[in-house]
Amino acid sequence: MTTLEILETPVGGYAPDFELPGIDNQVHHLRRYLEKWRAVGVISMCNHCPYVKLYLSRLKNIQTELAAEGFQLIGINASENTEYPGQKLEKMKMFAQEHQLNFPYLWDSTQEVSRSLGATKTPMAFLIDSCGILRYRGQIDNHPDKPFSQGEDYLRNAIAALWKGEEILIPETEPVGTSLIWRI
Repeated sequence: MTTLEILETPVGGYAPDFELPGIDNQVHHLRRYLEKWRAVGVISMCNHCPYVKLYLSRLKNIQTELAAEGFQLIGINASENTEYPGQKLEKMKMFAQEHQLNFPYLWDSTQEVSRSLGATKTPMAFLIDSCGILRYRGQIDNHPDKPFSQGEDYLRNAIAALWKGEEILIPETEPVGTSLIWRI
């Protein structure tokens, strides 16, 4: 058995800059997002994950509601595509169109960005402030299978605390979802 080493950025550390292709045929740079937005949320996601599909409406709502306040959500797909051929960029474009994503969806073909962030599941949230510091990592909320339930909205709470200049009370949670498929 091979052990895969994940070199995760600690909460409070600098998030890895990236240059990744998106479904819009453009190359996306984290630093350009950080120059424009107060905070960036990165979601580790893929086309086949049932948990991602449970969260799509919530993610689109977060983007819609918080964009005017200076927030940008970005989806990153790093799942190895040999087992799931639907992960290729063209399939990602179809997935985004079918689900009417309102945020960029990027392809991490080398898996380096996802490994550097410490992604282990899909979906998994990462909140990065405008200075490039990772402020939150983990679950989007604690009710993945109940989209209309009341519960702990970890990502929204972290964003709110960040914007108020307050300490993020829960800076890290254990992600729930489908394990990322790593290239070995």
